[in-house]
Amino acid sequence: MPQQTAAIQRPPAEIAYREELDALRRTDKGPRPPGWALSLRAVKSFVLGGDGASAKLVASPALIERAMVTLATSRALLLIGEPGTAKSFLSELLAAAIGADSTLTIQGGASLTEDQIKYGWNYALLVSEGPSRRALVPAPLHRGMSDGKIVRFEEITRCPLEVQDTLLSILSDRVMAVPELSGEDGMVFARDGFNVIATANRRL
Repeated sequence: MPQQTAAIQRPPAEIAYREELDALRRTDKGPRPPGWALSLRAVKSFVLGGDGASAKLVASPALIERAMVTLATSRALLLIGEPGTAKSFLSELLAAAIGADSTLTIQGGASLTEDQIKYGWNYALLVSEGPSRRALVPAPLHRGMSDGKIVRFEEITRCPLEVQDTLLSILSDRVMAVPELSGEDGMVFARDGFNVIATANRRL
């Protein structure tokens, strides 16, 4: 692990396994889906081991392949299972390998609001100059769409239904409306690489 990360109690996967990811990128000759940092073969090697990468978890290769194909075809991925079966870890590994960033995370809960997943406002700027791009504070979903990154949504079924419903149009149309802003700033179009990986427990 790099010296500068020694003080971090739990570095994200893209930092903890930086050397492996860099090596895979250098040797990866396979076709990459739009916006992906690695090919499907290299992502599978990163997760399950191979091509010089260590195995990170024990899982069915078919499960990993289905997860990758789902994401590569611009469909959101939902990982459902019993508690403690490494769903969150798998979503982190996939996000790190595909988009080199696993930190765009939404933690589901009963108190989660739409603003916390889409965008909020710097109220000092909002009061002084009204709604503007400068006053907007992007949340993980806004950032993921703008930057073409994977957004991880943990415990999605614990969220209020109205918050879950806000994902429907975004995942189908790949666009987020910001009605407070006008012109080009009023629409956020998803860039290549954007997707959502959600997790849910069978037992609440």
